[in-house]
Amino acid sequence: MEGSSLDSPGFSLPIRRRSLNRSPPIPSSPPGLRTEGVVKRFGATTALAGVALDIPAGSWLALVGESGSGKSTLLRTFNAMVTPDGGRVFVGDADVATLDPIQLRRHTGYVQQEGGLLPHWTILRNTTLVPRLLGRSDSEHLARAALDLVGLPAAQFGGRWPAELSGGQRQRAAIARAIAAGPPVLLMDEPFGALDAITRAELRRAFAGLRDRLEMTLVLVTHDLAEAFDLADRVAVLRAGRLEQVASPSELRTAPATPYVRELLKTAGVDA
Repeated sequence: MEGSSLDSPGFSLPIRRRSLNRSPPIPSSPPGLRTEGVVKRFGATTALAGVALDIPAGSWLALVGESGSGKSTLLRTFNAMVTPDGGRVFVGDADVATLDPIQLRRHTGYVQQEGGLLPHWTILRNTTLVPRLLGRSDSEHLARAALDLVGLPAAQFGGRWPAELSGGQRQRAAIARAIAAGPPVLLMDEPFGALDAITRAELRRAFAGLRDRLEMTLVLVTHDLAEAFDLADRVAVLRAGRLEQVASPSELRTAPATPYVRELLKTAGVDA
């Protein structure tokens, strides 16, 4: 594994949040997430067709399905990067449509496939981005803590540029940036998809080891069912913008609800 272990003994990321003077507020503790009949169209293409999904507070959910099934579109409704054409999206009790989208995104961790690090900023400065935007006076402390947590000690990696890191290390830095401010929600869109198989498996296992130390509700988009089963409490299978099944990994294996889910499991080699 590159760098030191993600699971650093004896370390805990400080989780301190500032309340917003808004009504309704963005939750300061892990909220449940919910969609009610969400519809999204891109021209003649329907990306989401009436999706109703309930994600319990503090749980980890994986969205799986073929390309074009609506996974990333659904994920991005939770941080207002996608505005539905119909239906409603909730973070806790707050309707996302009533929230300031900029403030919502600053209070929501987001990791994309390529990481999205700013190439002209050092790793430490990249990691301080969200705490600084939130006006945190302890932004550098939070950034250093997050880098330590993901196995990139700031003393060794903080002064480097993104181009000086390997792909796996850049994704670690992207995760550190996403969690540095202690967001109540973390959204991850194929975060390990661009990595080679060995690095991907190592980073996935290491990230799973953080489960008990990240106080947040997580939604993960992935094409990899094994990855979904390793990381998530529940898995939501999408097909053509509709939910086929939402269940625990064990329930999916033993009781696939539709022929499509059964075939998906068989093709992935994770059927019962």
